[in-house]
Amino acid sequence: MQIQAPDIGVDKALVAEILVKVGDHVAVEDSLLVLESDKATVEVPSTAAGVVKSILVKQGDEVTEGVALIELEEQAQASEATTTEAPKAESQKAEVKAEKTEDQPAPVAAKTANATQVVDVKVPDIGVEKALVAEILVKVGDQIETEQSIVVVESDKATVEVPSSVAGVVESIQIKEGDSVKEGVVLIQVKTTTTETASAPQAEPAEAEAPASTSTTTGEVEITVPDLGVDKAVVSEILVNVGDRVEAQQSLCVVESDKASVEVPSSSAGIVKAIHVSLNQDVRQGMPLASIEVSGEAVPATAKAPKASPAEEVRSPATKPQPVAAQTQSAPAQPEKLSKQQEADNAKVYAGPAVRKLARELGVVLGQVKASGEHGRVMKDDVFAYVKTRLTTAPASPTTQAAPAASGLPALPDFSAFGGGEVKAMTRLQQVSVPQLSLNNFIPQVTQFDLADITELEAWRGELKEGFKKQGISLTILAFIAKAVAHLLKEEPYFAGHLADDQKSVLLRNEIHMGIAVATPDGLTVPVLRNPDQKSIKQIATELAELSQKARDRKLSPKDLQGANFTITSLGSIGGTAFTPLVNWPQVAILGISPATMQPVWNGKDFDPRLMLPLSLSYDHRVINGADAARFSNKLTKLLKDIRSLLL
Repeated sequence: MQIQAPDIGVDKALVAEILVKVGDHVAVEDSLLVLESDKATVEVPSTAAGVVKSILVKQGDEVTEGVALIELEEQAQASEATTTEAPKAESQKAEVKAEKTEDQPAPVAAKTANATQVVDVKVPDIGVEKALVAEILVKVGDQIETEQSIVVVESDKATVEVPSSVAGVVESIQIKEGDSVKEGVVLIQVKTTTTETASAPQAEPAEAEAPASTSTTTGEVEITVPDLGVDKAVVSEILVNVGDRVEAQQSLCVVESDKASVEVPSSSAGIVKAIHVSLNQDVRQGMPLASIEVSGEAVPATAKAPKASPAEEVRSPATKPQPVAAQTQSAPAQPEKLSKQQEADNAKVYAGPAVRKLARELGVVLGQVKASGEHGRVMKDDVFAYVKTRLTTAPASPTTQAAPAASGLPALPDFSAFGGGEVKAMTRLQQVSVPQLSLNNFIPQVTQFDLADITELEAWRGELKEGFKKQGISLTILAFIAKAVAHLLKEEPYFAGHLADDQKSVLLRNEIHMGIAVATPDGLTVPVLRNPDQKSIKQIATELAELSQKARDRKLSPKDLQGANFTITSLGSIGGTAFTPLVNWPQVAILGISPATMQPVWNGKDFDPRLMLPLSLSYDHRVINGADAARFSNKLTKLLKDIRSLLL
């Protein structure tokens, strides 16, 4: 059977990532690939269990609803799953139609001039049972349009902006950020104003008068302030004078707000007859800016009304071909504001689809924007604040050096004279890690090295290992180290803290959440072990095994990777004697573990063979003093030498 692209609320989407390969066994609801659009990032689940026979799309492909994505060689029970999906989809469509029908005013209401009603806007089917309200995009009293995004909801599989099904004024907001919602839950209530249908025939006389006015060779078109995304703006520059000849799409004036600087274009070609604004005047959407006398164009009687769209005005017939040619030249294809590399950098930042779209429109690299949202989420206001800062900051003086890349390094030199090379894309996991690792350039890091005698600890682990194995638990030395470190972090809270944004204080955490670095075929990932200080060695060993397996199977959820305040990274039995692990911002310390080796240790009389474990404690020197790091490392070696007292 074929797995097809579902309805994600937009006409088309891009294949951002393919999560399976040919030959993989998948179960019902296993994620197959990731689709992205301006409004949503959605993981497409399998509707049946089976084996991936072929992958019909590739990364970067543009797909629409119903396009075949994956071909499955399904198991017997898959047929039952698919048969139940069709009625469900039909019933959902029926419900949507029913809701739309309810939203429409009854024919009787058409007799009333203006009828108001309060409509509940509910959570649509977002493909998961429940999701969290991540951001509320409107407030009580806001005037909203149909399809305007009102809230952002998040789940493990998707970040979705929920649009309003009606236009009107927000009467009340029924949810708050952090609430768990599901399909059918009321999000907001909107007061709508329904205009009588009898008003439609009234437009006919105007249309009837249009032919009379089209016989006139001249007429005036009023240019109004477009939607700037803000309540008001200031006219900072007027670019034309009365009597000037302007072309369609030629800029008339510049209006500025805290969030944007916009050139307002003329929708028609003609002569400027009047300018209705002055410098430094506050203007709002719909206010008249200028009057243009259009020569040789058919101008309807309602030309002054701002109802005619610019597109309709452009399509008006002209007696001369010159305006058309000028119009074609004045609307060239806009170049992309972001390079493909910058688009890729933006994809790694935690932000909603609307914010990503705004960043593309403004040419902003999200990695350079300071996030103010929860969990480091970039908000729209953050992007506007970044743009405003850039606009008000003096540009750097030009130099002859190579332009720096996003990482701050100059561009690569040309190697064609030295045999050339071939560009190989990094895995998605490696790409996501680049900006995070680059933050280490801003951390003054020091590494403290030490050796822990784990001879007795390893002997005890050997005694316990067989019993754990019978219970299906792999008991590694890492479980003991995690327990010992968690105990120490309670005594030394600064090692589990964070440097505050003001650079003058430290945020001390109330709980211990420990990142454990896991090597996978795609690269290094760091799932989080929750509250190891409150768990037994057996519980820690079990959870470490589960997290490692989920990491290798690419089944980690975003929550599995968030909230750590200390990290342990181990080379295991790979090799080496010591290394310098990088502090993982916003943490201030990380412990590296190298392979243990038998070494001769002087006991005062002779040398004893002891199993010694190399430890590498890297720390942010702004928060941790060298003496504190040495003390922490020394305490850890003593705990590992005799850990039994800790577990009593």
